[in-house]
Amino acid sequence: MNAKLFAAGLAATACLIAQPPHGPHGFGPGPGGPGFRGPGGPPPGDTVAGAPFSGVEVHTRQQVLANGTTIQQQDSTKIARDGQGRVRRESTRQTPDGKTVTRVSITDPVAGVAYDLDPADKVAYSHPAHFPNRPPQQQPQQQQAARARAPRAAAPNDVNMKRETLAAQSINGVIATGSRVTHTIPAGTIGNSAPIETVHETWMADDLKMPVKTRMTDPRTGTSTTELTNILRGEPDATLFTVPSDYTVKKAGPGGPRGGGPPQQHKQ
Repeated sequence: MNAKLFAAGLAATACLIAQPPHGPHGFGPGPGGPGFRGPGGPPPGDTVAGAPFSGVEVHTRQQVLANGTTIQQQDSTKIARDGQGRVRRESTRQTPDGKTVTRVSITDPVAGVAYDLDPADKVAYSHPAHFPNRPPQQQPQQQQAARARAPRAAAPNDVNMKRETLAAQSINGVIATGSRVTHTIPAGTIGNSAPIETVHETWMADDLKMPVKTRMTDPRTGTSTTELTNILRGEPDATLFTVPSDYTVKKAGPGGPRGGGPPQQHKQ
C-alpha cells in the first residue's frame, strides 16, 4: 500500500465531509462545472434518515478530443445507508502504478464521526464530522437556535441560468422526477469567442430522498454521468457501519488524518 497516496485520499475525503453541498441536491457537479461528486446521494454533511437502501453507483466520464479520439473511464462504488442516516461507501481503484486500492468510508451522524478505512493495513482513521442536517433531536440546543435565527439568503436571479422541470421517468426500477439546469457562459467571459453552455440534469427518487442519476455535459470537459444501480430497499447489515474489531483506530482532528496532530492509536 502506498501510504502517502492513501493519506492524500483520506485528507481529501475529510475536507469534503466538512463542506456544504455542491450542485443541485448536493449530488454531482454544479452547473458551472465539475464539482463535488457524492454519488451516493447527498454529501456526507447531509443526513437522510428513514430511507435505508443499498446499491451500486456507476460513474462514467467521456470526452471527445478535437481529433475525434474518445476517452472514456468508468468506476463503481458500493453504497449503503441505514435508517439512521449512516452511510458506507466502498470503492476499488487502480493507481497509476498499477496497484489496486480499496477505500471504505463510513459517516455516522448519530455519533458525529466519520471513518476512513484502509482494508489492506486494517487501519481506520477516525475524525469528527459536522452534519448540519442531522435531525433536530440530535443537535445541541444552541445550534438549533442559531440555525433558526439565521437569515435565509435570497435566490440569485441569474439571467444566464435556466431551470426546467422534466417529466418523471423510471430509472433502474425507480420512479424519479427530473430537473435540468442550463448555465450559459457569455462570449468573452473567459476568453471564449462564442457562448458556452453546460447542462446538468438531476433525477430524484422521492422515496429514497436522493438522486438516482445525474448527467453533466460541459464542452470543456466532456460528459459525466452517475447512476445508482442494483437498488435494494430496506435496512442493510448493521455491521457495515461499524469499524471491524481487528482494525487499529487512529484518531485525528477535524482535518482528517493530517489534522489534529499525531494520531492516537487503539484497538476498536
